[in-house]
Amino acid sequence: MRVRDWDEVLAPDWTTGPLIEHTLEIETPDGEMETFNCRPEGAGPFPAVFLLMDAPGIRPELLDMARRVADAGFYVLMPNLYYRAGPDTQYGPHVLDAGHPDYKAMRAIRTKMTIPPVMDDVAVLLAYVDADPAADSDAVGCHGYCMSGPYALAAAARYPDRIKAAASFYGTWLVNDAEESPHLNLGKTKGELYIACAEHDELAPLDMVAELQSLFDASGARGELEIYPDVHHGFAFPSRWCFDQPAAERHWEKLIALYRRMTA
Repeated sequence: MRVRDWDEVLAPDWTTGPLIEHTLEIETPDGEMETFNCRPEGAGPFPAVFLLMDAPGIRPELLDMARRVADAGFYVLMPNLYYRAGPDTQYGPHVLDAGHPDYKAMRAIRTKMTIPPVMDDVAVLLAYVDADPAADSDAVGCHGYCMSGPYALAAAARYPDRIKAAASFYGTWLVNDAEESPHLNLGKTKGELYIACAEHDELAPLDMVAELQSLFDASGARGELEIYPDVHHGFAFPSRWCFDQPAAERHWEKLIALYRRMTA
């Protein structure tokens, strides 16, 4: 494993103090997984959180979102889940513009993504926090946005004794025929779950959300599913056209409270 150290940095205005940041190259059976790591100053250990990226990939706004979690007192790992496709998998601001080369490159990778390899990556992250004294490996949470909402919920089912809390924010196709689709395994989870859906989301239409709610209720899983009214897919991303600050702040409040309950 290679570690690229960054100087201690002051994160954006909402921070209460400096954070320690590194970019790690974590060895996996499929190659080196570039992973952004940030945590508060001090020896810790701090509860560990895996932040799983959305389809556009690692970018400045996601780094700031990782920092916001760390500033709340957590040890954060955010992997580049596209690492199997090689090192050139971080894209510019036009990555969501259909027809742009970055969009085409991203979609070529995204459409081949499946849940099982990402579960292998989560296992590697769990081993990493087990070996780092700065991380509290007895309190591990996982949350994902967009394509990674299903991954976060699947991780809670695959590793029920390790993932103490998991959240999906406008997760895509949470009910589908994919292997390890979240709806199949809600009853296997032991940690608390939080599923946040946008009222307007063609990647998770309301009839699918209603089906998921029924399955969630029948599964006995702990947690809640919440529909955020009057917002669109991507509402928590500051750079997205549909950013909604009140909904975004609610998402932060719910997420941080969820993770703090891991150690209660």
